[in-house]
Amino acid sequence: MGLTEFREGILMALDSIRANKLRAFLTILGVLIGVWSVIAMTSLVQGLDNAVQQSINDLGSNILFVTTHAPNTDYEDMSDEERNRKDMTTDEAIAIRENCSAVSGVSPENFYHRTAGGNVIKYKGNKANRPAIVGVWPDYQKVHNTRLEAGRFISLTDEETRAQVCIIGADVKEALFPGEYPIDKEIRINNYRFVVIGVTEKRETLFDDNGNNLVLIPLATKQKMVPWDKALMLTVSARSPELIKTAEEQIIVVLRQVRKVPYEKENDFAIFGQENIREMVGNITQYIYLAMIVISSVGLMVGGVGVMNIMLVSVTERTREIGVRKAIGARKSNILWQFLIEAMTLSGTGGVLGIIFGAGTSFLIGMVSPLPFSISAFFIILGFAVAVSVGLAAGMYPAYRAARVDPIESLRYE
Repeated sequence: MGLTEFREGILMALDSIRANKLRAFLTILGVLIGVWSVIAMTSLVQGLDNAVQQSINDLGSNILFVTTHAPNTDYEDMSDEERNRKDMTTDEAIAIRENCSAVSGVSPENFYHRTAGGNVIKYKGNKANRPAIVGVWPDYQKVHNTRLEAGRFISLTDEETRAQVCIIGADVKEALFPGEYPIDKEIRINNYRFVVIGVTEKRETLFDDNGNNLVLIPLATKQKMVPWDKALMLTVSARSPELIKTAEEQIIVVLRQVRKVPYEKENDFAIFGQENIREMVGNITQYIYLAMIVISSVGLMVGGVGVMNIMLVSVTERTREIGVRKAIGARKSNILWQFLIEAMTLSGTGGVLGIIFGAGTSFLIGMVSPLPFSISAFFIILGFAVAVSVGLAAGMYPAYRAARVDPIESLRYE
């Protein structure tokens, strides 16, 4: 098949689409929906994935988290020994800080959650929207690279005296102190009086549950308020990204000694960092992509059936035309390619429209919601290629039937 014949085949297919606009649109609707869903969903999934990856990057490349159980633990399948693991303690945090040379800072953290209605923080008539309350050590600022917009951070004296002072996030400040300087103001945190000593800088993040909507208080103060809640997470910073593995090994040695883990037993604690979180996010993203492929394939299958059906109708309608072409010298391969090109043009048109609608949908969602989007050239090319492939597969049988039409019988066809 030459380039001229290929071009003429596309022009004939486009003429057929223009002549039967509604029929052609209904034919390619399934392909359009399939490609539309692929482009729209991949744009949103990639946008969300990029935002999550950026949030992981913001944690710092030299951060390690030490907890009783790994974040991906299936609690239903745990053994009794695993269920009865001891909570992390401040003594262990001290041991890490004093005995791990590759560690630059340790921040034991405890989140304060009220069981009913969430945390309530008030100042005069203003109220914050259910912020997170975290008990921390002074090292929190260094470990999390926290910057202050105003005031100072929690000091060692605040921790030792169990002072009722707090650092508030940017969202909390906006809710409680619109147009007012917050430092040294007294607020009520779940009916406890606290003095604001600092405000963190606003962070650009995707979700509402973030570092802007939180209140930091001395860990000892938090433990005085809720003495029964002793579970801690230890956030540790290595001296450099290159020392992250060394720091992890030193932490394991120290914690096994402090927690008196027998040499033949596995660790009764978990250490994870950036890469472990990336792996968990990657596993979730894979499942999302798999679901997306299943959903879009249904639309493409429907589109393929529609293309095949309309091409069979087209072969029947143009039986006489096929006979005339054969009578003046057209070969079977010419007829075969004519109908294959028409089928691929139909589905390719649906693919192009699906790409346009998908990109437009993603852009619109990004405009009216906080959800990010990221259009990938790879998935645009893939969507179009799959659409054309669907047309090729769906057009095979109708094109084969057209190529086998007897010219004598077709010339007599009315």
